[in-house]
Amino acid sequence: MLESLKRRRLLQGLGLSALASRSYALKVAPANFTHGVASGDPLTDRIILWTRVLPMTSGRRVEVTWQVAEDPSFSQVITGGETGADAESDYTVKVDATGLMPGTDYFYRFSAQGQTSPVGRTKTLPTDGVAEFRMGVASCSNYPQGFFNAYRHMADTDLDVVLHLGDYIYEYQEGRYANEYAMDVLKRNVEPTHEILVLEDYRSRYALYRSDPDLQAVHQRHPFICVWDDHELTNDTWKDGAENHNQGEGDFSARLQAARRAYHEWMPIRTHSEGDQGPIYRHFPIGDLADLIMLDTRVEGRDRGLSYSDDMIYRAEGSDASSPLNPDVPAFLAEKLNDPSRQLLGQGQEQWLSQMLKKSTGRGATWQVLGQQVLMSKVGIPRIDPAALEALDLPESERGYIDLMQVLGAEGLPLNLDAWDGYPVSRDRVTAMLRETGANTIALAGDTHNAWAFNLRDAKGQAIGVEIGAPSISSPGMEDYVPMTAQALAGGLKATSPGLIDVDVTQRGWAEVVLTPRQMRSRWHFVSTVLDRRFTVTATEEVVCLPGQRRFA
Repeated sequence: MLESLKRRRLLQGLGLSALASRSYALKVAPANFTHGVASGDPLTDRIILWTRVLPMTSGRRVEVTWQVAEDPSFSQVITGGETGADAESDYTVKVDATGLMPGTDYFYRFSAQGQTSPVGRTKTLPTDGVAEFRMGVASCSNYPQGFFNAYRHMADTDLDVVLHLGDYIYEYQEGRYANEYAMDVLKRNVEPTHEILVLEDYRSRYALYRSDPDLQAVHQRHPFICVWDDHELTNDTWKDGAENHNQGEGDFSARLQAARRAYHEWMPIRTHSEGDQGPIYRHFPIGDLADLIMLDTRVEGRDRGLSYSDDMIYRAEGSDASSPLNPDVPAFLAEKLNDPSRQLLGQGQEQWLSQMLKKSTGRGATWQVLGQQVLMSKVGIPRIDPAALEALDLPESERGYIDLMQVLGAEGLPLNLDAWDGYPVSRDRVTAMLRETGANTIALAGDTHNAWAFNLRDAKGQAIGVEIGAPSISSPGMEDYVPMTAQALAGGLKATSPGLIDVDVTQRGWAEVVLTPRQMRSRWHFVSTVLDRRFTVTATEEVVCLPGQRRFA
């Protein structure tokens, strides 16, 4: 009892409430590896290795040894070294293991003060002559919405890399954007219980998420390549602010700095040479097969997003000039949505993207893969049957907003202004780049919690590639807030969204994308539930795109 109390006080003193409030089987030892292992940002000759080790004495630095081997028994150690963990980095450890061979599976582990971490498995990127490259695509894992069953399935699947496209954590306080059954019965409660605002808050939330056994399993099995979206920071973030930040929550720049620092501490990402606050857009060549170009569509250059509630312009004439059902759509388009000065990527990132596309097509890579956060394709507002809407007996505020959206949908306006649809001039510049460079584009996105497959088109309607949207790991999708049946909603979206060939609006899971010199194949894996650890998985039929075709067959 006394030893348990000491451990609890130590963890609380380190700001580790997520560990202190749960029953973790910590050994009575000088140090403990509390959050498994992870690897990420693979290149042909190196990879980032990550772990976390806690001392049993508060404030003490821990000396750590790491090893990389060709076999899980470590009889053939390839490289290794020594590093340390201390409170300055929240006792996380990140090393860049170099001197590795391309396209090779490796095993790695850490040791400290007589304790050894779990053994992780990872893989470097290949060089030329790549016959196949298999990626798992994930996003939107919300702890109090249920179990991470999709991560468990990914861990058990043969993959070369996992792409995580954002919303790895959520920032909300206890009870907000949460499933009551998951909280009350499954005990999927957040730590800290308040909305996370400062560095220790973000660290504690990562500690909670990374305590999840399914998330630990997928990290232990596969290398990750990650970008953040908004919830690693706060909802609907842009470069200078966020929807979910107000004056009472302190200086936004300080909050953003804290969130970014915790992200770099806890994620197996190669820290930028300028430090943790450097850009995270970056490039991964996959032999002569593809170039993976990871973008930051959330923070780097994004101007404040528009919303129909706050930014719609209403007609000045008539007695109902202020009515929500009297929008001045031409003025909104001319003065706001199509404002050429508004940026999503920012000029610097756009120029970098142009260089990467030219370099990729110039060297003869078959595929140009854009890993980014939000949907690039156009998504229209589905029409809701008035009789069905009337039967729902919605509150007046909800009914009023739905009525407005129906009016805007009839005018051809998009569903989600937080995506590329809210930055059409930026999108037109990027799609023009894709067309002019002759890229075989595969755009990947998360964010929406639903599964999408599009034929991607430029401003002139020309085919420039395809887009796959990954479903969420656990966050609810459109079935949670659009008053339509799944079948009607899917049909309504297809009717208003050019290029949409398939959509699933109700299921959780992940996307699989397989690249070969002859084709790109993709399918979704849907889990039967996130509210029970017993689950089944259903794989959809594959969609296929051929090089030069730039559309799904």
